[in-house]
Amino acid sequence: MFAKKVQDYKERIFDVNEIKSFDNEQAKKNVFYETGQTVGAVWCLKPGQELYFHSHKQADDIWICIEGDSGTYYPECGESVEISKGMICVARPGEKHGMKNTGTTDFVFIGIAGPVPLDLILHELE
Repeated sequence: MFAKKVQDYKERIFDVNEIKSFDNEQAKKNVFYETGQTVGAVWCLKPGQELYFHSHKQADDIWICIEGDSGTYYPECGESVEISKGMICVARPGEKHGMKNTGTTDFVFIGIAGPVPLDLILHELE
């Protein structure tokens, strides 16, 4: 077996710290890969920023929270769940989801969704 370096697999091994990027005005989606089946993104939210409440008709959307002391996840209209780093949120096709960074620090999660192309259906939170 030959030892390889991370840079030999730059299309398969990623450093979150090189991908994450914030926008002072709104939640920012940083896509790091896309295939014919799935898409991966690092979502970055400053305190107070929200990711729109939405669903996907055909796609699963999995969020892996890796940074943040406090966020509010919206699994349905009128419902909320407190989330933080270390948690995983799953939305199956047709299930609504969105979130707000309610903490005092930046919130970062990795989103993996598929199949692609993703449809986006926006919903009112209340």
